[in-house]
Amino acid sequence: MFMMSVCLLSGTAFSENKIEKNISYLSEGRKEKADLYLPAATAGQKHPGVVIIHGGGWTSGIKDAAREINIGTTLANAGYVCMSIDYQLHDPMSEQPCWPQNLYDCKTAVRWLRANAEKLNLDKENIGVIGGSAGGHLASMVGVTQKKDGLDPAEPYGEESCTVKCVVDLYGPVDTENWRDLSALRKTRAQDPALYKQFSVLTYLDKDDPPFLILHGTADKTVPLSQSETFAKALAALGIPHHLEIVEGAPHTFHLQPKQKDLRPLVLEFFNKHLKPAGG
Repeated sequence: MFMMSVCLLSGTAFSENKIEKNISYLSEGRKEKADLYLPAATAGQKHPGVVIIHGGGWTSGIKDAAREINIGTTLANAGYVCMSIDYQLHDPMSEQPCWPQNLYDCKTAVRWLRANAEKLNLDKENIGVIGGSAGGHLASMVGVTQKKDGLDPAEPYGEESCTVKCVVDLYGPVDTENWRDLSALRKTRAQDPALYKQFSVLTYLDKDDPPFLILHGTADKTVPLSQSETFAKALAALGIPHHLEIVEGAPHTFHLQPKQKDLRPLVLEFFNKHLKPAGG
């Protein structure tokens, strides 16, 4: 059972799993917040971290939906400091585009964890990211984009790195050039093909990208399984470590315990391999 904590960031150490709600992690004036899922403290031990990114077609979704709670509690129980975030969404009533600010926000969350590593008992060298659907797309973008791509935010916490050690992508679209038109981008593929190329995970792949675990169901009618199959082939061509787990009969938007298969052992094995140093 998770309990609420209201004093962690004021300096009080945690001794059991807790949730810290509605943390400000973005620049002053931003309304989007984050929830922290905190593992029980172990004397002298630093915990790896994971950023959790919700889905919703880049237009909706919240940090504390059922999937994100399931992921956060599962990982915190296994010794991870987790940060589930809200981020810039597409608002048709506003002139402000959501892209690339949504990616900036996800990368700022990685930086925020590093900036607060001491207070969180966090191992800042071992941070991963996980997301579902649109969150899977953004998690993958965090993993594959580098400073040279021009998609790192200048601030806040600009002194900290945005890089992550591994990525778990739950049924995220990765080849947006060859998928469909997206309202979140405000233009069609025909109107702005360069925008869709910039928004595509496949655009940025190189041999130095981190390992990926990809989860996708055969009954997904929102993001076709072919998106993840294409992704796996592209990763294989570059020698990037990866595993595609196809979940027979699973629809779109499942968490780590769909009725078809308990995915927690697979996800924990992946994170443990890449985020917990040998013997840690």
